Amino acid sequence: MYRRADGLSRYPGHYEVTFGGAVDVGESYQAAASREITEELGVEVPVHEVVRFLCHGEIGSYWLGVHEAVITGDVSPDPHAVSWVGWLTSAELSEAVRRHRFIPDGQEALRRYRFRKSDIAERCQRS
Repeated sequence: MYRRADGLSRYPGHYEVTFGGAVDVGESYQAAASREITEELGVEVPVHEVVRFLCHGEIGSYWLGVHEAVITGDVSPDPHAVSWVGWLTSAELSEAVRRHRFIPDGQEALRRYRFRKSDIAERCQRS
């Protein structure tokens, strides 16, 4: 989870669980996700797409690819984009969502990510 910097034009000071941005012309969703993590957290890690959906967001509809990455080392957040970052358990994150202002589109992405991951786990248990 992280808190967006106060100087940002969209959702300043809001909390979020996803890092992202626009996909550049000719860029894959995976390459864009990797680039955004590097720009905003200062780490280079492989990313893997979990789900892609048409998000009917606050500023319009757009395709959103939700990726996951494993970060094992320290991060160096971009202070122009991120004012705080921390690691939370699932229970702590659920509590934080009740207490803080989060970006609605990110919460929809988290809901779909959790559903997809639980669906995958359930299918693996049946196999």
